[in-house]
Amino acid sequence: MSDLPRKAVTRTAKLAALPLGFAGRATWGLGKRIGGKSAEIVGRELQQRTADQLFKVLGELKGGAMKFGQALSVFESALPEEVAGPYRAALTKLQEAAPPMPTSTVHKVLAERLGEEWRELFLEFEEKPSAAASIGQVHRAVWHDGRNVAVKVQYPGAGEALLSDLAQLSRFARLLGPLIPGMDVKPLITELRDRVSEELDYELEARAQREHAAEFEDDPDVVVPDVVHQCEQVLVTEWMDGIPMADVIADGTAEQRDRAGQLLARFLFSGPARTGLLHADPHPGNFRLLPPADAADDGTEAEGELRLGVLDFGTVDRLPGGLPGTIGESLRLTLEGDAEAVYELLRAEGFVKESIDLDPDAVLEYLVPIIEPAEAEEFTFSRGWMRTQAARIADPRSPAHQLGKQLNLPPSYLLIHRVTLSTIGVLCQLNATVRLREELEGWLPGFLPEEYAYEEEPEVEAGA
Repeated sequence: MSDLPRKAVTRTAKLAALPLGFAGRATWGLGKRIGGKSAEIVGRELQQRTADQLFKVLGELKGGAMKFGQALSVFESALPEEVAGPYRAALTKLQEAAPPMPTSTVHKVLAERLGEEWRELFLEFEEKPSAAASIGQVHRAVWHDGRNVAVKVQYPGAGEALLSDLAQLSRFARLLGPLIPGMDVKPLITELRDRVSEELDYELEARAQREHAAEFEDDPDVVVPDVVHQCEQVLVTEWMDGIPMADVIADGTAEQRDRAGQLLARFLFSGPARTGLLHADPHPGNFRLLPPADAADDGTEAEGELRLGVLDFGTVDRLPGGLPGTIGESLRLTLEGDAEAVYELLRAEGFVKESIDLDPDAVLEYLVPIIEPAEAEEFTFSRGWMRTQAARIADPRSPAHQLGKQLNLPPSYLLIHRVTLSTIGVLCQLNATVRLREELEGWLPGFLPEEYAYEEEPEVEAGA
């Protein structure tokens, strides 16, 4: 594997080959059918070849191309099964691995950022990366004080690559759109591009991770590794073992799936309430399932429940007051069936533009199936449920599709919306049974009416 391709012309050519490659394989498929193979077999072969090329190009380019692939990977549960099968394996690879950069490049970055004697900071340093992602790769090491650590090294030229890739991908958005029915790919690419500068800044990432690590230090359910050292292009954090979420999705037990799903939901809603930050990159590569806190090193079974390990705080949404109360209040009013109140709240927040008039009952009818998981005491998320929702919204003949086109997503909600959708996508991949309502009642402002009554009380007294 050569170094990260930095020339815009090289990266553009590779990305441009994607849609051209799709067309070329369609021609190849026609030839196979003329040769006597059935349409079904040829279709499967075409999808597999397309998936293989998608992974090869996005993985090699890393940068924004791979970031886009990771973002798509959590939505594969919305794809029809005959399409999802071939793509699933290729997209899942992007969550955990990519071709590594040369050892000489790694050494050069470490020497520039940690000093020529950088090896003295480590008792051990593994040359082979343990993971490679969109803007950097991780090496396992032992810090000079004996702690096992993860050393994240940023690819030289990662910033250029990210911006170049995302600019090119936005041109192909219409071609890539059919991968995820019911979702407009272009805003996703735009939003990813807006986050580039933050993700490249390891100081911001270290600060967000430290805040989470401090808040969850004694938490029985969620574990965040602490930051050991940070400088430009290098971030050293405590090492975290555990079962990668992708492995739980692939062949985890029912107990592991349900526990992982419950804790994912808990972290999604409790994180902003406890830290004022929303972890905004919830693809499976950033999560681990850990043994109970009192598990022994000898592998003997321990009492207590499995825990969730959370990695990569390069992308966060800053929400000083936690998640907006509008989300919880509109959820509660929808569950109560109060169409007029829901409609007025959505209009006030900008989800319905002033220039548009919609039927409140139609809006309620649009929302109710989507929030089904919040209504039951426990709900089993599945690919089938996700596909049903995606198909309902994507079908141009559907009233839900026509109404959805008239709704607006205010910029302040864009990242929250993407994170929520992505988390739901992972829950569906897990096929997890989750007590979602329990987490909403515990952490989401406005979901319980008592919270609002309590907040309004001081205002009444002040005016008396």
